[in-house]
Amino acid sequence: MSRIGKKPIVIPAGVDFKIDEENVVTVKGPKGQLVEKLSSDMIITLEEGNVTVARPSDQKDHRSLHGLTRSLIANMVEGVTQGYTRNLEIIGVGYRAALQGTKLNLSLGYSHPVEVEAPAGITFEVPAPTKISVKGIDKQLVGQMAAKIRSYREPEPYLGKGIRYEGEQVRRKEGKTGK
Repeated sequence: MSRIGKKPIVIPAGVDFKIDEENVVTVKGPKGQLVEKLSSDMIITLEEGNVTVARPSDQKDHRSLHGLTRSLIANMVEGVTQGYTRNLEIIGVGYRAALQGTKLNLSLGYSHPVEVEAPAGITFEVPAPTKISVKGIDKQLVGQMAAKIRSYREPEPYLGKGIRYEGEQVRRKEGKTGK
């Protein structure tokens, strides 16, 4: 039995949770609303403020979907109550970020600035020229945008310059040695 899948999800006060016949889950909370179509094989029930996920059989497909479905619902509930944040650091001489309206303007050593448009549901914050915060209620979208920003200049192993996640360890390589 899935240890994650059998845990009940507690729905906090102020959160509206709905399930329809085709397993379309709608979670509405103080930060916004999320809608997701989950696998129609899973059995999702709401009883007394707790959501439980059950699987119809022990087939491999159902076992793999059990914990996934429960985690997706839990992430939706946490997203509409607290939201998600992913912090990035920029390291390198002359590398910096600036916010222009909803656009993120990055100077990363290229001949042109890199502009990143915030999709719906995502906000950028620049507390310092070398720090970026990506915030939103959808965990997947927040992570995807942070990865996209990081991909513009990934940290390189020789000098460590580039964009990295906060707290990320970059393995450094030794440079060339003379004769």
